[in-house]
Amino acid sequence: MSLTSFASLGLSTPLVHACAEAGYAAPTAIQVEAIPRLLRGQDLLGLAPTGSGKTAAFALPLLQRIIAGRQHAYRRVRVLVLVPTRELAAQVGQTFRRFGTSCPLPLKVAVLYGGVSVNPQMMALRGGADVVVATPGRLLDLLQRNAVRLDTVEALVLDEADRLLDLGFSAERERVLAALPTNRQNLLFSATFPAEVQALADGLLRDAVRIEAAAEARTEPAIVQRVIAADAPRRTELLRHLVKQEGWRSVLVFVATRYATEHVARKLYDRGIRAAPLHGDMSQLQRTTVLEDFKNGRWDVLVTTDLAARGIDIPGLQVVVNYDLPRSADDYVHRIGRTGRAGASGLAVSFTSAATEAHFGLIEKRNKLMLPRERVAGFEPVQVAAPPPEAAARTGGVKGKRPSKKDKLRAAAASAAHRGTK
Repeated sequence: MSLTSFASLGLSTPLVHACAEAGYAAPTAIQVEAIPRLLRGQDLLGLAPTGSGKTAAFALPLLQRIIAGRQHAYRRVRVLVLVPTRELAAQVGQTFRRFGTSCPLPLKVAVLYGGVSVNPQMMALRGGADVVVATPGRLLDLLQRNAVRLDTVEALVLDEADRLLDLGFSAERERVLAALPTNRQNLLFSATFPAEVQALADGLLRDAVRIEAAAEARTEPAIVQRVIAADAPRRTELLRHLVKQEGWRSVLVFVATRYATEHVARKLYDRGIRAAPLHGDMSQLQRTTVLEDFKNGRWDVLVTTDLAARGIDIPGLQVVVNYDLPRSADDYVHRIGRTGRAGASGLAVSFTSAATEAHFGLIEKRNKLMLPRERVAGFEPVQVAAPPPEAAARTGGVKGKRPSKKDKLRAAAASAAHRGTK
């Protein structure tokens, strides 16, 4: 498409001005494709790379709907955005508030998530809200307390839709959907969308348009991907060496467990590197504080679980390190997408060992990659992989071709949802 301005997409003058004030010079590919369709009220499934402006792609047209329908100060929830994590809820809410300054009447955005006291959120909902951004669990809690009503929702957004359609969210998701009016616009956005949840998406969407927007050449994130082979016991020492040797100053390190976040961060800190952990066992205040401190440069290294793999925007993030490899190829995409955002350059480094080489080979295959293996002087691997069992040899030891118990349950749920649409 040749549209190159927000005004040409059909946005109102106040919203065009709000885009300019927020530093949005021109729409991205996903915004060009999505905004006109959402203004027409269509259901939509939008796939686009991380950092490509997906939040603005749905926030801007939905805000235009709110502006057009607000004739008085009375507020009713017209837009509901469901997200899988607290951090993403806060970030999406901030985007709505930033653009919402263009509304003739003050816009009220309620951001609801667990891990903090429910009372301030109940107080914030008094007098209603125009937009609710929420994690499913806390939203259900507030519904049960009669603190919020959803029977006036006109548009439902599932941000990071593949996570919210996963079996782990199924019970909460269905309870939320039951509280919504049937006649509504449904929007699903994500950077990845596995085939196994497509049937669930089909059951939710009606006459939907599917958009797969690649990053444009002018905003293509330049993420250099490196793979370094090293023995697993020496990864922390190798990480410290790379941070010092290569002068990394903003590094997000992904590990597999909450314990590992504390252990690796402490080892780095004891060796003179400003490192901090981030994981789900921390209070929400601790999580918010450490993330903001990292963004503001107090910490050079943040060691985290996949808690930080989705949606979170860390301006200027230089490096992502897969200390432990992600479970799936899609998770790899989300992790490395924390860097190289909005056209900036970035670096993604993955550590492999004899035991995980087959694992990373499968990630490469599914993401159509072929990356050379590096060896760092003084950290050359000496361990040799044992012959894998037959099943692991077929799948590379990661979530792959052989369905797990969870995969089978998910497939059954998808099949049931598909039958329900016939």
